[in-house]
Amino acid sequence: MSALTASAALLLTACGSGGGDDSTSDKITGVDTGGARPASPLPPEAADGIDRPEVRLPSDIRMAFEDRKTGDAVKDTVLADNERTVSTVWRAMAYGDLKKSGMGFYYRDTALTGVYRYAKNSIDKNTSWTGTLRYYDRQVTVFNKTSAAVTYCVDESNADLKNRRTNKAQGTTTSPDSYVHYSAGVKKNKAGVWQTWSLNEDRGSQKCRP
Repeated sequence: MSALTASAALLLTACGSGGGDDSTSDKITGVDTGGARPASPLPPEAADGIDRPEVRLPSDIRMAFEDRKTGDAVKDTVLADNERTVSTVWRAMAYGDLKKSGMGFYYRDTALTGVYRYAKNSIDKNTSWTGTLRYYDRQVTVFNKTSAAVTYCVDESNADLKNRRTNKAQGTTTSPDSYVHYSAGVKKNKAGVWQTWSLNEDRGSQKCRP
């Protein structure tokens, strides 16, 4: 899908990889780190006492997450936070609002800088998307109590960029580049949230093609 592919490529190019401490995510102007509890389509909040920002998406944006249960409590928590994390960028684009997006809550370091710039650029151009993104083959590698890696595939073939003001979609063309493999580095902060600090993509990956 040419339109969404080009947009997502900008996002991952901006993110790259990085590192740092827990304080970085609070240094981006206009990113709100507090708020209400999450709503559908994200997973139900665990009884962990964490006051998470609300990440509610409009009805024309659908995110289908597979492989939610691994049988390992830590891995399941990492995957749940990964779902919330990726949804914050789409919320910012959908509503044209960086402050209530939740990006600063779930991203940090270089990844936060990249998604913030990407979302701001999309908002300035009145760009959002519509349709369904399918997240599948999701796997977690836990390194220690506060560090892990997440890999997953995204099927973009049923989604399309649209103009947020006119609500008009650009039209989709499915291609090998519609299937993307992502790898993310995550760290557990002091509040217990698994934040994404690095993000890389392999667009058109053989691992993700049907």
